[in-house]
Amino acid sequence: MIDFTKIDYLKNGNERQKRAYEVLTRYHIFEKLKDYSPILAGTIPIEIDIEDSDLDIICEVTDFTEFKKALSEMFSEFDLKIEKITVNNEQATVLNFKLEEFPVEIFGQNKPATEQNAYRHMIAEYKILQEKGNDFKKKIIELKKQGIKTEPAFGILLNLEKPYEDLLKMI
Repeated sequence: MIDFTKIDYLKNGNERQKRAYEVLTRYHIFEKLKDYSPILAGTIPIEIDIEDSDLDIICEVTDFTEFKKALSEMFSEFDLKIEKITVNNEQATVLNFKLEEFPVEIFGQNKPATEQNAYRHMIAEYKILQEKGNDFKKKIIELKKQGIKTEPAFGILLNLEKPYEDLLKMI
């Protein structure tokens, strides 16, 4: 299985993955975020992205005030949108900005990145894609192009009642 905790695998991926690697390394994004154990999650790592898919970077955060300040300083050259949100009764900080052609979302939560739902969903989806093959992958991408989010798209094709919860049970 691919080690998704590092971004090196992107160098040997499809064109969009190679481009993501190029942009992330040119701007030293993962170096800047190294204190927060960043992981690229979402659809680009598992090749089910569509044209407007973003680079989802998840981070482990213990001090949200410090994290927000650090993000503001690290990425001050970009037009930033930072907000505090609550996800499943847990505090999170979300930063959005544009990095060349890529929308970027940096998501920080007070738990290891490998335990966050974004990572866990991606791993479950990756395993399903490996098992189900290319036709299944194409159907997921088609549903996403119709505006259906990733987990609900898997839910439709796998007949899952609660895709966000059910996918986590498949890991």
